[in-house]
Amino acid sequence: MVNIAVMGYGTVGSGVVEVINTNSDIINQRAADEINIKYVLDIRDFPGDPIQDKIVHDVDVIINDPEIRIVVEVMGGIEPAYTFVKRCLEAGKSVVTSNKALVAKHGAELLSIARDRELNFLFEASVGGGIPIIRALNSCLTADKIEVITGILNGTTNYMLSKMFYEGADYDEVLKEAQDNGYAERNPEADVEGYDACRKIAILSSLISGQQVDFEDIYTEGITKITKKDMLYAKKLGMTIKLIASSKRHDDHVHAIVAPMLLNKEHPLYSVDDVFNAVFVHGNMLGDAMFYGSGAGKLPTASAVVADVVDEAKHLHRNIMTMWKNEKLTLLPIEDTEKRFFVRIEGNTDERRDEVEKVFGPVRIVNADDLDGEFGIVTEVMSEGEYRKKSSQIEGILHMIRIED
Repeated sequence: MVNIAVMGYGTVGSGVVEVINTNSDIINQRAADEINIKYVLDIRDFPGDPIQDKIVHDVDVIINDPEIRIVVEVMGGIEPAYTFVKRCLEAGKSVVTSNKALVAKHGAELLSIARDRELNFLFEASVGGGIPIIRALNSCLTADKIEVITGILNGTTNYMLSKMFYEGADYDEVLKEAQDNGYAERNPEADVEGYDACRKIAILSSLISGQQVDFEDIYTEGITKITKKDMLYAKKLGMTIKLIASSKRHDDHVHAIVAPMLLNKEHPLYSVDDVFNAVFVHGNMLGDAMFYGSGAGKLPTASAVVADVVDEAKHLHRNIMTMWKNEKLTLLPIEDTEKRFFVRIEGNTDERRDEVEKVFGPVRIVNADDLDGEFGIVTEVMSEGEYRKKSSQIEGILHMIRIED
């Protein structure tokens, strides 16, 4: 028997208990042992819930019990999760977490502690929910140099942008609908400002580079400025708009960004709609691959957590997780990265075309139906720094969206 403890009995924690109870036969078969939940740590009591018999309120009960081999952290946030996880590892217990903030901030340190003690610190559910991208990078793709990893990593914003694109809804309307449906929090800032996706791409960037990528260093732009007008232009271009989190190698450098981007119909992420997530990977040997599925939700996330528990139960005395160094990776400055840009500009095409082309060079002019008093342009490929310099010379720029080719 492998005794485990679950820290946190919220949405994901209760999901972990449900998955283990519902699929116990197949889980135990695959773990080659019985997985037994001995404790559940929470500040609350749950009278009437069968879990109450396992509830403890003091983390020391878990840390000081030599029978606990694996601890599941699904509390969320940095503290007290970081302190609890570190103490568990130092006490000789492997840890599974779904906590993206914890992994992005302290992953290198916690992986190092686990390795030194022949334990494991696994975090599949921290990036793609039910999508097995961490496991793929850690095992299946270890022979590859990953050159590009690009994804739709936030289901809330993907749901909102899909609604805006297909139904012509405006931002405030779809945000309220997302909140009413339970897809967005009452305070949606982490999702709509791109912070959630930023922490996830920071984890993936650390994995593929082997060095610590701080999420604070990643240029991040949310979806709050995307409008119905932007969607009209996207349709005119035969494109769609998605919140993209991307990490790419440029020679010896890595560049990472989170921002709304225009995708054409040939792009593998174009058709990823609603609350679904997807991650596109390009390796120098593999070529292209894509991982698609439920990126959030109680049971998909819990399923990924329990899969990590099974992995740790099978490897109680052997470290299996690729780690990255504490040494910080300096990202390529955004000013040095190159893209095409879609730009909305005030005025009339005939009156301003010469002025615009004098600054930007040859451009594609785009006029959206039912939009008077403005027009759009698609630039040629240029660096972000060059775009910023040129755009400062043009009055009346309404909005810019990058194009992901």
